[in-house]
Amino acid sequence: MKKLEIIIRPEKLEVVKNILNDSGASGMMVTNIMGFGNQKGITHIYRGTEYTVNLLPKLKVETVVADSKKDAIVEQLCAQVASGNHGDGKIFISTIDEVVRIRTGESGDTAL
Repeated sequence: MKKLEIIIRPEKLEVVKNILNDSGASGMMVTNIMGFGNQKGITHIYRGTEYTVNLLPKLKVETVVADSKKDAIVEQLCAQVASGNHGDGKIFISTIDEVVRIRTGESGDTAL
């Protein structure tokens, strides 16, 4: 099993939800976060004064999927979420050793 932590622009949430639903991901968690990456924030001019916003609003979408679904999901995310501009986001992929559904005691892929 793989855990996908998908950092995106807030306006891309519906696209990501549709990709995960269509690929058979059984659930997701969405968290509002603030941060910056390579772009180091953005500069605005307000009433003639320039100021920099270092922390930009982002969303973190987390899901756990079967190993066999990971590549297809990542490929679709990269194709449909990317705008070609700085700040499109990142996907962090980590291995999950085990999962247990508390209600039934099921474990492994059946618990997803």
